[in-house]
Amino acid sequence: MRHIPKAEYSARFIELDHRGYVWKDQVYQRLVSEYSITKISWEQLLQDYVKECKNHCVPFPHLIEMLTELKKSGFALGIITNGYGQLQMNHIRALGIASYVDVIVISEWEGIKKPDARIFYRALNKLHCHPHESVYVGDHPINDLKAARAVGMTGIWKRDAQWNDVDADAMVDELGEIPMVVQNLSYITKLHT
Repeated sequence: MRHIPKAEYSARFIELDHRGYVWKDQVYQRLVSEYSITKISWEQLLQDYVKECKNHCVPFPHLIEMLTELKKSGFALGIITNGYGQLQMNHIRALGIASYVDVIVISEWEGIKKPDARIFYRALNKLHCHPHESVYVGDHPINDLKAARAVGMTGIWKRDAQWNDVDADAMVDELGEIPMVVQNLSYITKLHT
């Protein structure tokens, strides 16, 4: 087996991972095949990933400050995420944000995933909230913004250099901008009702 440079392996992992939209069993199977890895199986690599990934979670800047400010303002908060239930909960706990949110809806446990409208309605029902009273912040143009807006939620785009021309009600570069944007959107909504 040849030595695989870490940078090369990491870059290929990220490419195959497709920003988290390809489950890691497929990623590791491809890596093992492409690099002719024989001393460890893709199953062992996947098991290591599931066990250790939570130890490498890196939040966007201002995450806790944003959540704190929204909670202080009286907003009910929820998370809708695609992925495997326990793995996603491990990430949420590792980021230290579980105590800030009132509802966590994870696709594996719900049996549906974004962009399916039902997952948004389930979260809204658990929050006892109507779509027109809700704001969804996301970074994927289809799974997050288009889907949330299709059910009647206000959509805030967390800009991502990968996509341009995202249809959203508001856009932010940093999470720290969200409380003010939400307050402004709430004020505008009250003016029109």
